Amino acid sequence: MEGEFSQSLTPLVSPSALDHYGESAPSRPLCFTCAYEPGREETGRLSSNGYISRGALKSLLLKLNPAPADFEGDTVDIFDFPWVTETALVESTKLLFGLFRQKVLKMETLVQSSSHDFGQASSLHYEAEELTQQCVLFLSYIKVLIFRYRLYEGPVHPFKDAEAQLPSVLVEELFSITLLIGRIKNLPANVQSALTIQHQGKLFPPSWQLLHLHLDIHWSVLEILHLLEQRMMGQVVYTHQFVNLTSETLTNISLFEDQVNNLLCDLIGLAMNKYNKVRPTETLNSHHYHCLCIKELWILLMHLLEHRSKTIHTQVNPDPGLPMHCKDTEGFTWWLLTHLAQIGMHNQNGTAQQEVDQHKLLYSFTVPWLGVSGLGRISRTPLCLLQQAKSCCSPASVGSNSHTQLYRSTNSFHIFLRILALHLCQEHAGGAPWRQIKGRLYSKFHQRRMTELSDTGLLHFLLLFLVLAQCAELEDVASRACDLLAMLPADSTPPALRALQWRGQLALVLLYSEKGLDAGALAEQLAAYFSQAAREFYLKTTEPSRKLTLWAPLSSYLEGVSEVFETSPNLTLSEERLLNKGFELLLPACHQSELSSALGFLQTVLARVHQRCGQPSHSIDFPSWVPLPSVAKERHQAVAVALWSQFFPFLCSMRLSQTPPPQLADAAAGFTLLALDMPGSAPQNLQPHPIQSIMQSFGWDEMLHPLLVTHYLNHLLQNGSGPGSGSAQALCVRAWIRCVLQYCIMCTGRNLDEQLAELTRQVLRLPEVESVLQSAGLHPVAAKDPKPAMAVFIRAVGQSYCELQLLSERSSAVSRALEYVGDILKYIKPYLLNKSREGLQLAYWTVGCLVKHWSYLLATSKAQQLLFRIVDVLLLPHALLQQDSGAHTQMLSALKESLPLFLQGLSVAVSVSQSQGAYLKQQLHSIISQYLSRFLPATPSTGAVVNHPVLLAACGSTPTPQGERLRRIILHVLRENFLQFKVLAPPPRLAAFLSFLLELLKRNSDRDPALHTIPLPLVLRCLMLVNEPQVTESTEVTQLIVERRTAAVGDTVSIFFFPRAFVEENEGVYDQQVYNVLEVAAVLHPFTVTALIPFLSPSLRKTEYKRGLGKNTSLRNGYRRLLALLGDCGQAEMISLEED
Repeated sequence: MEGEFSQSLTPLVSPSALDHYGESAPSRPLCFTCAYEPGREETGRLSSNGYISRGALKSLLLKLNPAPADFEGDTVDIFDFPWVTETALVESTKLLFGLFRQKVLKMETLVQSSSHDFGQASSLHYEAEELTQQCVLFLSYIKVLIFRYRLYEGPVHPFKDAEAQLPSVLVEELFSITLLIGRIKNLPANVQSALTIQHQGKLFPPSWQLLHLHLDIHWSVLEILHLLEQRMMGQVVYTHQFVNLTSETLTNISLFEDQVNNLLCDLIGLAMNKYNKVRPTETLNSHHYHCLCIKELWILLMHLLEHRSKTIHTQVNPDPGLPMHCKDTEGFTWWLLTHLAQIGMHNQNGTAQQEVDQHKLLYSFTVPWLGVSGLGRISRTPLCLLQQAKSCCSPASVGSNSHTQLYRSTNSFHIFLRILALHLCQEHAGGAPWRQIKGRLYSKFHQRRMTELSDTGLLHFLLLFLVLAQCAELEDVASRACDLLAMLPADSTPPALRALQWRGQLALVLLYSEKGLDAGALAEQLAAYFSQAAREFYLKTTEPSRKLTLWAPLSSYLEGVSEVFETSPNLTLSEERLLNKGFELLLPACHQSELSSALGFLQTVLARVHQRCGQPSHSIDFPSWVPLPSVAKERHQAVAVALWSQFFPFLCSMRLSQTPPPQLADAAAGFTLLALDMPGSAPQNLQPHPIQSIMQSFGWDEMLHPLLVTHYLNHLLQNGSGPGSGSAQALCVRAWIRCVLQYCIMCTGRNLDEQLAELTRQVLRLPEVESVLQSAGLHPVAAKDPKPAMAVFIRAVGQSYCELQLLSERSSAVSRALEYVGDILKYIKPYLLNKSREGLQLAYWTVGCLVKHWSYLLATSKAQQLLFRIVDVLLLPHALLQQDSGAHTQMLSALKESLPLFLQGLSVAVSVSQSQGAYLKQQLHSIISQYLSRFLPATPSTGAVVNHPVLLAACGSTPTPQGERLRRIILHVLRENFLQFKVLAPPPRLAAFLSFLLELLKRNSDRDPALHTIPLPLVLRCLMLVNEPQVTESTEVTQLIVERRTAAVGDTVSIFFFPRAFVEENEGVYDQQVYNVLEVAAVLHPFTVTALIPFLSPSLRKTEYKRGLGKNTSLRNGYRRLLALLGDCGQAEMISLEED
């Protein structure tokens, strides 16, 4: 247990704060007690402080607050600590249950250590009583908090997240409590013997307190689980931690079933032990319970199970722990059933209710000796109800197993129905049995009787009239049944009864359909009821609790109408009248779960209509009453018109939702197929091309959520009902590309991945897409992965364009390509706003592929506006041009990865653009200048230079003319922006840019002299003016340029043009530095400098002449050092200089 209390036991609220909050002490909690009360033993009255007398059972069954007057303050005192009332159970669940277990163990310790010393009796009694009160108070607190519990959806506060986990944690803790206390049958003998203690005294031993505490805990666990199931609205609660630890499934339902079964088996075992000790002559006068607390527990269990549509005999499973040494098993069974029947007369308040219940359960149709088994079983759907009635009309053959088990498996009322059906179906009777019994049966029902029907009574009424309708005159019985049901007051009939009523009437509609009779009148009446309930459900003034109860009959109507459409042979019996204007009110008022049910119903109906319209009007499977094809077509048209008018406007109102329900796409696809089957049934606003209009609304509109688009288009393309025209196929391709681009916006998950992968497969099968791929000779090898498949398609479009020769074909291809991508920048705009890393990478990569592979296409006049927008939005946005902005790191990271794609494509577009080539070239210069500097660190490093995106763009694995053009532009940008000296001051970050230039030259083998001429003068100037480590890079660059130029041309004149210009430019100013530079050149390539001797010597003399100081010794010494490196020509020129 130490692990359970590893956290601090400091209470959540200081005790000194109680006065501030004005906390009032809760009332005495409910508990089982046998304490003496005058007259209680003689009358068998239940304890005034018990669960029934104080209304706890009634509150539980009526879904009322278990303790409305308690736990209303800000704090509550539990286990001698003050806690914040509304948060303690959520934030300290395990701590509170740990304290609870401590109290239970302390109580067991008291029992073990207690003695027969009467001097300690008082202290032990009060200590044990205090422990009991603390435990039952905590259990009462849980019930109240569960009653207040609400489900939360969507992103919430961390406390709400913890509160959402409360049901799972609570079930785990309740399970641990049941393990802690064990079964009643396993209690020690000294504890079980407390059942026989005389109760006239006021002091009880700890064993008596522990026994009753066990009863309190067992009942409270059931009560809490039942309340939890109500609050979760039937949603199963799984204990995730328990599953992870044991790999076994534990839910609130399974725990409730096990607890009920164990408790009933233990109670039966206690009764059996008492029966074994009773004399035969005292059997009738002795009870099956040892004390009134056990009697109260029996009553609680019986009412709770009845409320849950269960019975004791269906709930109990064979328990190997039951005592098997009963002296008279059959006698014990009758003895127990007799006493349980007497207990069953008690109502929720503990008083007898025999007369009332007999009046409400249609006792006229009950065979007394067969009991009441099965009365709580109510059919869930109209079809089940009809099948249940039919089972009474088709008796099993005598001697069959089902016949011999009839009295064990069927209740008395069903046996009556079987007898009635046999009477009505007598052969050769000519309807006489029906005429004889008709009046007597009808007279049994009137308005007072109808208003007094319980749910079981109404079920029996419906079964009776369904049996009569099956065996006698259907239309007469149905009319009478509807008239009687109309007597139920619409405003005061409980929703559960209303749901059962509608199921019964829909079962009659099913019977009409089976017999081939038009059910128009019956459907009209039922639809009117539905519209009335839907209007109340729609009104904003209707309370949420009322809406919750109204959903029961409304959902029953949806289930029943679905069954009508699914079972109808040809949809020609006025089924459309069930689809009335009530749906216009119902759908907008539905919440998420309710809307899912409603749209699921719509999908079922649409699928059935499509199936029936696609079948031949007369088939061997159809009954003989099926109408002629023209009549059937007219009826189908009426069904379709009802669907269009009642449902389609709501779908249109939901299509732009950013959280579309999953069934919306299914329903929209169903309407598309409906338009394909019956285009004339579509409303005027969709004409004259309803299919294209629907696809625009649910598949092609760029405002639609991608999840809706993928789901919708998958439906159509899988069914072969997709677009036929080229324009429609292009729009499907555009929708696919948008969905792939906006993948990161959607809530990713396995379902979404599968949907998008399936859409990719379907789009690649479109005839137009297959044609494009085949013409380019490409095949998407990774068709399951949408992104690679999209890249292959983009490349195929670009290659197909380049292979076209005719101008008209090229113009058409440009238009179609622009139709494929649409406003692609609009699709990726969310990523530019929310700075999603994955989204930005996807966006830049996709558009980069587009620019690279569509460079020729985008350079045309039709498409160049898109190219300009791409440059302005993605490559040169104002925000990214701010060097000190740190808010766009994700954009820069994504751009860095995809920049080579953009540069390669733009360089091609610059070379082929006819109208805007100069502007594109200027933009390309700006892009290279911006990001060459941005992605190059101030201090050069090998990794930063080698992996620079501009360098990667310019240096492909194979030489191409496009790559050479891009390198020429990059060299111009380097020369103009990063290598220019300001007088004597070198440019900033010179070392980094020289490293970049050197790597650019190394990784390419360009031999165009003009290309090398671009950076050479400035590189030589660096050699001349910079005496820093950068000189090393300058020397290597100079060497590469000289070697490449020498290898490229055979004559020497053009080779030396720029070095001579370099000397002319700097003579008389930097003569000594010029000689230093030429020394470097002489070492690298002596022939280059030797050719300059005829120019250098006159230049020296000219400089000395201008200065007028005679020979310049320093200058001549520098020149001599240069000549010394030039061999014989240099020596000859040195002799000539000595002669001056």
